[in-house]
Amino acid sequence: MPEIADAGRTWVLSGPTGSYALHLTEADELVHLHWGPRISLADAEALAALPWSERGASFESPLDGREEYPVEGGPRFVRPALSVRTDERRGTEWTFETHERDGDELRLRFRDAGLAITLHYRMRGDVVERWTTLRNEGEQPLELLRADSATWTLPERDDWRLSQLHGRWAAESRLARTPLGHGETVIGSRRGHTGHQHLPWVALDTDATEERGEVYGCALGWSGSWRIAVAQLPDARVQITGGAGYDDSGLLRLAAGESFTTPVFAGLWSDAGFGGASRAWHAYQRAHVVPDAGQDRPVLFNSWEATYFDISEEQQATLARRAASIGVELFVVDDGWFGARTGDHAGLGDWQPNPDRFPNGLKPLADYVRALGMQFGIWVEPEMVNPDSDLYRAHPDWVQFQPGRKRTEFRNQLMLNLAREDVQEYLWEQLDGLLSSAPIDYVKWDFNRCFTDAGWPDDPYPQRLWVDHVRALYNLLDRLRAAHPGVAFESCSGGGGRIDLGIMSRTDQVWTSDNTDPLDRLDIQHGFSQIHPARVMAAWVTDSPNTQLNGRVSSLRFRFVSAMAGVLGVGGDLAEWSEEELAEARRWVGLYKDVRHVVQQGDLYRLRPPTGGLSAVQYVLGDETVVLAWLQAQRFGEPVPALRLRGLDPTASYECRESGEIHRGAVLLHHGMRTGLRGDLDATVIRLRRI
Repeated sequence: MPEIADAGRTWVLSGPTGSYALHLTEADELVHLHWGPRISLADAEALAALPWSERGASFESPLDGREEYPVEGGPRFVRPALSVRTDERRGTEWTFETHERDGDELRLRFRDAGLAITLHYRMRGDVVERWTTLRNEGEQPLELLRADSATWTLPERDDWRLSQLHGRWAAESRLARTPLGHGETVIGSRRGHTGHQHLPWVALDTDATEERGEVYGCALGWSGSWRIAVAQLPDARVQITGGAGYDDSGLLRLAAGESFTTPVFAGLWSDAGFGGASRAWHAYQRAHVVPDAGQDRPVLFNSWEATYFDISEEQQATLARRAASIGVELFVVDDGWFGARTGDHAGLGDWQPNPDRFPNGLKPLADYVRALGMQFGIWVEPEMVNPDSDLYRAHPDWVQFQPGRKRTEFRNQLMLNLAREDVQEYLWEQLDGLLSSAPIDYVKWDFNRCFTDAGWPDDPYPQRLWVDHVRALYNLLDRLRAAHPGVAFESCSGGGGRIDLGIMSRTDQVWTSDNTDPLDRLDIQHGFSQIHPARVMAAWVTDSPNTQLNGRVSSLRFRFVSAMAGVLGVGGDLAEWSEEELAEARRWVGLYKDVRHVVQQGDLYRLRPPTGGLSAVQYVLGDETVVLAWLQAQRFGEPVPALRLRGLDPTASYECRESGEIHRGAVLLHHGMRTGLRGDLDATVIRLRRI
């Protein structure tokens, strides 16, 4: 149970294995004391009593590398977490007011004239949540140039190594580990959404392996533009600062009485290696972030690759019958059901069923799908509009644009200015009406372009739309979930372009990547698993050859086992599948349902990374274990390498459900256990149960 130890000017937040400690000096300077193994309040007070170094006093600040939340101004030279400007001055000269404890939350309150600053801390497991509230309690407006959520300080170590997840469209979440150089390493997005290029997560270690060693990780919960800066300071300390917005040109203007609460920037220390850190992140998200995470997600079918824009009620009904026959539990109609949407050139913004394709609305199809024993879902892209739409013709001023400049189109669409209250209300009315018009159980919420002409000509502070768009998105999702509690939401942004703790707190799963090639997906899913759990990772079985990206041919077996590592979906054209393929798919779907609770709720162990040859993951939940293994290549008739399983009781015996063999303790797979792996692009599923 997380706890807070409090000595008035020293605070310690502790979880099961770790602690986080900070101290207020006699000069009212808030300094960082400790982040790592669990310590007592007495230990923290002893750390607070240690003298500070005065080396380089004329050219260095004793606060740099020690201050808990660096502000701009005074004797500081590190990157500030807070930069404030008024008509008279810039910077912050704050004083401590008080501290409060509310359950498992610690609040430290500071003030600089009319600006009230509250630093929030909360321990959930071994994850520390930090965020900041800024309130203008003066009479004059003030401008937040930068308002980061938190700054994390790491201990002095040699040879830090930085892990990050980088990529692009169709190649998201690829893991990179490199030595941390001197100066700053900055990752982020200036695109208005989380972005395909980086997930807002970093991890630092010196010598960790998958199952051993200290790992420090930080993850930001924000779905707009963001920035995380990792700084190797001159005294060998490392600081990680992160928050909303990419640059310091202006975040928000606070009028008298207005406030801004930053997103959560969560931090985790683990001494169980990268795998232990991942399992802690996954448990935290299932317990405290993802809605209804204890409920397993259903197997879905999505119509996109089967039909693209050429859809009809009769055709969707045919696909639904085939989907039901293989055991699908959720049938989703993708793009093309609304407005004049016969291609990507028209219809976005007009969220009424196309009268030619669905003359009686969506309800007859939804009722038919439900009669087949499945739930019913739809695709939407509410934040966008086509110029060729009734909405744009009526309200051309509702989009983001710069006066006198060309309105840039991507995919023939523009970005609605969701910061406008009239746009928010329009979308609420459209989506609430849509979800009330038919028994809809699921919404795939897409976002297929970045901000470009981010202007708002009529607003006195137009750059606020970068923040207010995200706040409005969150509010709209919260409002829809409250009004329609039975509806699940999936976050999609051309694949993995909007994946972060902020959007995950409002959606039930995320679309990991538009790349459904099962071999490519192993790398994407390996990176994704560093921070996020299988419970939210949507993965589809699509047709072979993969005509979308690379033309690669793969077996239905390999495609299914690859997708079974997360939330299983089917996206192929079932109308073209043979009876033999449908029968095989039915078997795989049935097997997934048998192991789904272990995959979606269990502890993940990455047994071998997808670097060629054999790769494998293991899930453990109670007495059950599931192993998914993929043989990518085999040369010269070499034997399949052995896998030693993790997380098992070394004194217990385990039965293999496929072969009936009994194994004791840390089971070695492939040595004495037949798996059926035969060669390139082959895969297998192995189930063990403690007896």
